[in-house]
Amino acid sequence: MFGGKQRRSAVVLGLSCILFAAGLVLTAQERPKPGQMIVHAKLEVVVPDFPAQGLVLDIGGGGEGVIGQLKGKQVVAIDLSKRELEEAPGEPLIKIVMDARDLKFLDKTFDTATVFFTFMYIAPADHAKVFQEIYRVLRPGGRLLVWDVVFPQKTDPAQLSVMYPLHIQLPEKSINTGYGVKINEGQGADHFLELAKAAGFEVVARKDEAGWFHLELKKIV
Repeated sequence: MFGGKQRRSAVVLGLSCILFAAGLVLTAQERPKPGQMIVHAKLEVVVPDFPAQGLVLDIGGGGEGVIGQLKGKQVVAIDLSKRELEEAPGEPLIKIVMDARDLKFLDKTFDTATVFFTFMYIAPADHAKVFQEIYRVLRPGGRLLVWDVVFPQKTDPAQLSVMYPLHIQLPEKSINTGYGVKINEGQGADHFLELAKAAGFEVVARKDEAGWFHLELKKIV
């Protein structure tokens, strides 16, 4: 997916895996094949109300619409999935079906861009293009905020995917959800920092947590 996450299916899949691991009875369709999915420890993600001037471009803003819930009418939310955008809570300024590899905005349009647990659903081969597009539509001095997972190393070749239960704490509410995705071994903060620097971003801050990370990047020129 390129800015679309199909979070509902991920949550259903993840819940099935958790119930299966707990020994509860599931249907044949719900039951994952043994050994194919890793269930990660719950990620505890605190998202403060970060300062932002002007509009905020939220890449992958469907699903829980976390940034839309946090920043409201400042947010322009894009996602490949129309359904995910329709079902996302919060009140962003506008929701647009759009591919993050080919943003339809003019150069230097936004002061801030966010990518909240979305790169994990984008093919690694497309990450560089997404960074380039975000850089293009940010104004000089604009910020890019990235939250994403650190993928585990496989302990068995049969392991194909990983389920991340999440507890997301916003200033005025909490969200409990889960994201299931194909494993891309070795993909973590270092991978994205390399791509960000290649696109022209300067690193402002990096935060490493158990199973996830947060980056603050700045467009220099």
